[in-house]
Amino acid sequence: MNAPIRALGFGLAGLAQAASIAAPWNGQPQWWLQLLSLAALVWLLDGMRHADGRRGAWRSGAFQGWIFTTTWLCGTFWWLFISMHTYGGLPAPLAAVAVFALSAALALYYLVACGLYVAFAPTNALGSVAFFAALWTIAELVRGSWFTGFPWGAGGYAHVEGPLAVYAPWIGVYGIGAVSAAIAALVAIALRRARGRSMAIHAGLAFVLLSVPALLVAIRGTPADDAARSHGQLRIALLQGNIPQDEKFIPGGGIATALRWYGEQLHTATAPLVITPETALPLLPTQLPPGYLEAIAARYASGGQAAIVGLPLGDRNGYSNAVVGFRPGESQPYRYEKHHLVPFGEFIPGLFRWFTEMMNIPLGDFNSGGLAQAPFVWQGQRIAPNICYEDLFGDEIGANFRHEADAPTILLNVSNIAWFGDSIAIDQHLAISRMRALEFQRPMVRATNTGATAVIDHRGRVTHALPRLTRGVLEAEVEGRTGLTPYAFWVSRLRLWPLWGLALAVVAATLWAQRRRRAQAAAVIG
Repeated sequence: MNAPIRALGFGLAGLAQAASIAAPWNGQPQWWLQLLSLAALVWLLDGMRHADGRRGAWRSGAFQGWIFTTTWLCGTFWWLFISMHTYGGLPAPLAAVAVFALSAALALYYLVACGLYVAFAPTNALGSVAFFAALWTIAELVRGSWFTGFPWGAGGYAHVEGPLAVYAPWIGVYGIGAVSAAIAALVAIALRRARGRSMAIHAGLAFVLLSVPALLVAIRGTPADDAARSHGQLRIALLQGNIPQDEKFIPGGGIATALRWYGEQLHTATAPLVITPETALPLLPTQLPPGYLEAIAARYASGGQAAIVGLPLGDRNGYSNAVVGFRPGESQPYRYEKHHLVPFGEFIPGLFRWFTEMMNIPLGDFNSGGLAQAPFVWQGQRIAPNICYEDLFGDEIGANFRHEADAPTILLNVSNIAWFGDSIAIDQHLAISRMRALEFQRPMVRATNTGATAVIDHRGRVTHALPRLTRGVLEAEVEGRTGLTPYAFWVSRLRLWPLWGLALAVVAATLWAQRRRRAQAAAVIG
């Protein structure tokens, strides 16, 4: 296969990986497409390894893996272009270059993984499967943690539906990604190398990884059914203001509309708990009209209702992206301050301040709240908020589950991704929230500015949702849950280190075995 055709193959496989997270044609995850695209990557890498020989092939493999990943990531979060160009005023060529540069930089982790695979994959087929799955998992973990992490579009999110979803309460999204990498490698390497009995072994192992867990669920329920128990119902009202992003911070436009509409809904709602999106009130408390916030507090100071309101907090000592909770009998409102801040949006790396100054976006350096902040307790439910893309970090949400007695019964995400228009970002973010619900076997409720405002049950199913880009109120009953899934138990204590340790051990063992084999071969020749 000549180089241009090979590069085209890697690029098309990368685009398929992007589409698998949330398909452009219906916004739904496509688990089979994720496996197919990753199998194509392994098949192409393995073919290069055998066609080109060991020497020099790893450089080509690394570069082609970089093409795959850069294409995948550009195809996943291309909508960053909208925030920078449409709303930020950055010239279109510069915005496009910025999206490409971010994707290309993150793809370097996978470049290393692919290069190592081509250079050191064992001749043993099953050994190669384990080696690729471990390398791929390390690359995913590095992307999700280094330099604050940007794991948007990790391969495991394609499996929020399908046979591998059953692994979520055990090993989480990165564990699912590792299993999917192993299945893809089993199929690809079988097609490349296996014959006869070996082919049957590969096919059998792939079938086991795909089908047996789902079969067990059909027989005896999900792994967490025995642990996660019903904790009663709570009726909620989720507010979706649909304030256009280009008007959101204009005093006579979006600000006035937001203050009027959210104020009306907060004062007239009848649900026991009313929730607004992130920065629904886009002003600091001191900037709000006199008595505005005090009137909301007085509205919920007595009776049987409570409210959670998104707004920025702060003073000359610093600012935070936060939610404030009002409930009867409280002298001081509840507050949750965002812990995991968005690079360039909520804090600006020093070397890139020149870049953000080119855009007309109200960016700033926010203070970070603590990890595992206290939940909002109301009507027997413990509600754990997270803000916007914080729900990408399951291990940080997991920190709330260390003690079962005070673990959240309901997860809450408040967001404003109007920055990205009516794009696939809305569907991708919904899939992320669904994965968190699966991992912890907790309902996840989402209050957003433009979508997806939804209620997700503890099995990751969307039970109620508002149409996107509409203004409305979603009322629904939510069933809280208690108990700990296996994933919640170990990630709350060890974070993601068990996955790091297992993947690194496989890579180290493979490299050691390859070095020993080559030394033995050299000794024989000598």
